[in-house]
Amino acid sequence: MHMYSYNLELEIAMQKKLYRSRDERMIWGVAGGMGKYFGIDPTVVRVIWVLSLIFGWFSIPAYIILAIIIPLEPQATE
Repeated sequence: MHMYSYNLELEIAMQKKLYRSRDERMIWGVAGGMGKYFGIDPTVVRVIWVLSLIFGWFSIPAYIILAIIIPLEPQATE
């Protein structure tokens, strides 16, 4: 296995990790991170959170738990 292909596979695997977003955030970046992870607009994730809040109270504790357990996205190095 060549070093280039190993680095490419490692980079792809690291990109698919769930993080709280640093740039797509309204409160703690959970919806932004989920949007990036699933490849959808974070606004869609936020709308789903609001709808779940309307139809049940579980979204608030779930959001807080996710904000605690999901790590913050690493800072980009340029």
